[in-house]
Amino acid sequence: MTEFPTEPPSASIPERAGDTTPESPWPLRVLSENLKRYFERAPEAWIEGQLIEANIRGGHAYLTMRDLDVEYSLSLTVWSSVLRGLDAKPEVGSRVVARVKPSFWLKNGRLSMNALDLKPVGIGDLMVRLEKLRQALFDEGLFAPERKKKLPFLPQRIGLITGRDSDAEKDVLRNAALRWPGVTFEVRHTAVQGVNAVSQVIAALKELDAHPDVDVIVIARGGGSFEDLFPFSDEQLVRAVSAANTPVVSAIGHEADRPILDDVADLRASTPTDAAKRIVPDFLEETSRINHARDRMELALTRFLEREARSLESLRTRPVMAAPEGMVNVRREDLERLTARSYSAVTHRLRRDTDAITHLRTQVRALSPQKTLDRGYSVVQRAEDLSIVRHPEDAPSGASLLIRLAGGKITAVSEGEPPHGN
Repeated sequence: MTEFPTEPPSASIPERAGDTTPESPWPLRVLSENLKRYFERAPEAWIEGQLIEANIRGGHAYLTMRDLDVEYSLSLTVWSSVLRGLDAKPEVGSRVVARVKPSFWLKNGRLSMNALDLKPVGIGDLMVRLEKLRQALFDEGLFAPERKKKLPFLPQRIGLITGRDSDAEKDVLRNAALRWPGVTFEVRHTAVQGVNAVSQVIAALKELDAHPDVDVIVIARGGGSFEDLFPFSDEQLVRAVSAANTPVVSAIGHEADRPILDDVADLRASTPTDAAKRIVPDFLEETSRINHARDRMELALTRFLEREARSLESLRTRPVMAAPEGMVNVRREDLERLTARSYSAVTHRLRRDTDAITHLRTQVRALSPQKTLDRGYSVVQRAEDLSIVRHPEDAPSGASLLIRLAGGKITAVSEGEPPHGN
C-alpha cells in the first residue's frame, strides 16, 4: 500500500503506509480514502464473458460474469441509469462484453465493479472472430495436408471424447460395434459446451494421446447452436489437437456445422455416425471382399493350371517328344558322316604330304656331296686345316693333301701345278 498518496500528515499520523507501526497506526478513514482514490484512478476496461446470474432489483441489475475458458467470475453492478439505455436486458447464459470500472464504498469498505456499458456479443461478431482465427491458423500451416496423420485400418482401441450419456456417444459405440463387433473403446466423458468444455476436452485428449493402446481418438458431439459449438473452435483446443501424436477424428455436429476443430483434425466426419463408419471397417464388407478375392485367386489359379496343362499336352504330342530317339539318330548319322569325311580328308592329306616328302628326300639325296663322290668325283682338302682346294695355288708343291673319295679317304703330296699342255 506504499504507493497510495496520503492525506496531509499531522504530527501524529505517518505519511506513508510503510511508516505505520502499532504505536503510530493510520486511522481507518485514511486507508479507506486512499483506497478510494487509488481505485478511482483505475482506467475503464472492456471485458468479455458469459452471464451466469442476472438479478434486477429496484431498477438496478446485479450480474455475475464468468470467464469463457477458466473458472473465474466477477460480480457487476449495472445502475438503473445505464440499464435503461441498454438495447436488451441482461439474460443468463448470454455472452456479453462490458465496459467496467472499479468503485470503492467508504462506509462499508466494499469494492464493486460497475458496468458503464453492456453489449451482447452477436453471432456475426463471433463468426468474424472465428474466421480471423481460422485464417491465422491456416497461414501458420496447422491445416496443411502433409500434417494429417493416416488412420489405422483396424484400430486396436479407439479413444472417444464426448458428453456423458449423449446421443453422440451412443451413435459412435453402436455403429462401430455393428461394423466390427470386436471393437473396443476408451471413453472419456467431458463437458461439450460451456466454459468447462475446452479445459476438459484438452485434458481428456492428452490422457488418451498418452494411452499406449489407443490408436485413434474421436471427439464427438451431436450438433447444436453456433454458440454451443464455439468451444470446438477455441485456439487452445485446436493447438492441442495439432500437437497430438495420435490421429484425431472430429465428429462435431451435422453437415452444416464446421468448427475449426474440423480443419485441424486428421479426419473430419460429418456426424458421429459417419465417424463410426470411417474409423473401423465393415466386417461383412471385408468378409465379402476376402471371399471375392479368394474366388478370383482360385479362378486365376485354375485357369493357369489349365493353360499350362494344354501347353504340356501340346509339347508331349510333338514328333520330337513322340519319338525322341529320332533326334539322336539324326545327330548320330551327321556325326558319322562328318567323322568319315574328316578321316578321308586327313588320310588324303597325309598321303599327299608323304609323297611330297619322298620326292624332296630324293631331290636332297641327288644333290648331296656323297652322290657326287659316287659318280667318281673326289674332294681335295689341305691336310693341315682341311680347307677345300679349289685352285692350284691352294696346293703348292710339297703340300700335304687329304683326298675324300666315294669309298673313303687317302693322303697325297702335291707336286704343284702340272706343266702346260698336260
